[in-house]
Amino acid sequence: MARRPDGNNRLDDAARAGWLYYVAGRTQDEIASSMGISRQSAQRLVSLAMAERLIKVRLDHPIAACLELGLRLKEKFDLRQVDIVPSDPGSSSTTVGIAEAGAAEIERWLKSAEPIILAIGTGRTLKAAIDQLPAMECPQHRIVSLTGNIGLDGSAAYYNVIFSMADAVKARHFPMPLPVLVSSPEERALLHNQALVKSALQLGSEANVAFVGVGELGQDAPLCEDGFLARDEMMRLMDEGAAGEICGWMFDRDGQMLSGSINKRVASVPLPSRDSATVIGIAKGQRKYFALRAALKGRVINGLITDESTAEFLLAN
Repeated sequence: MARRPDGNNRLDDAARAGWLYYVAGRTQDEIASSMGISRQSAQRLVSLAMAERLIKVRLDHPIAACLELGLRLKEKFDLRQVDIVPSDPGSSSTTVGIAEAGAAEIERWLKSAEPIILAIGTGRTLKAAIDQLPAMECPQHRIVSLTGNIGLDGSAAYYNVIFSMADAVKARHFPMPLPVLVSSPEERALLHNQALVKSALQLGSEANVAFVGVGELGQDAPLCEDGFLARDEMMRLMDEGAAGEICGWMFDRDGQMLSGSINKRVASVPLPSRDSATVIGIAKGQRKYFALRAALKGRVINGLITDESTAEFLLAN
C-alpha cells in the first residue's frame, strides 16, 4: 500500500525526493517506486523541495560565471540586456565569442512577428556578427544604418554592414548615404535636409533596438585607421577629454557627449532614445575598457554584449 507522508515527515520526504531527483538523477517514476508513493506524490515532493529551498542548485559550468557577471552588470548600470561570453586567454581576436552572441541576439529580434525597426552601426565586430547570421525572411521589419557608408574619398566604407545584412536578411534596408564625418556643421545641415537622408534620420529616431560597436580612441583607433579622422585631431580631442565614440559620436569619461565642434560634424544618425529603445554595445578587450565604462556610465548604451574579463573590469571600476 502506498504510504502518505504526514505533516511531521513531509519535509524529510521532500528532501529525500529532491536528492533522488537532482543529485541521483532518478526519474519521478523511479522516486515513486523507491519511496512507495504515487508518481503524483513524488512530483509534489520534488516541487516542495524546491519551494522550501531544500535544494540549492550549483551550475558547474563556465557559463555560470558569465550569468552571474551579467546579472551584476545589469544591476550596476541599470541595463536592459546583458550577454557575457567566456573569455579565451589564448586568443587575440577582438570578435570571437561576442560576434556569435551578437548574431544570436540580432536573430532573436528579427524573429519577432511584430514589425520592428532595427538600427545598426558599423565596425569590425558588427561585420563579424552579421557574417554569422543565417538567411532570414523578415519582410515585416525595417533595418536602418546609423552610420554613413561612404568614405571621405567617395568610396564605399569597408566596415559598413548594412549591405552585408541585406544579403542575409530579406527586409527593407535603409542605408545612410553619407560619410561618418563632414567638413562643417553647415554641410551636415545641408546633407541632412535631403529626402533620402531624412528618411534614415526618422527611422533611426523610431528604432526599437540598435546594435553598435564601441570605439576606443587613440592614433590607431578605428576612426583614424579608416581615414575618417586625422591623427592630430584625434589627439586634440583626447586632450579635451574625449574617451570613446559610437557611430562617430564622441563622449567623455562620464559618458557625456562632447559639446565641441567634432559632434557638430558627425553625419551619423543620432542614437535612438534609451528611454524607448534598447541600444546594445558589442565590444570586448582591454583596448575597449575605458570607452565601454564611459558609455555605460553615461547610458550612451543600455545593453551590452562582452566577455568575462571585460565584465570583471567594468564591475571593479
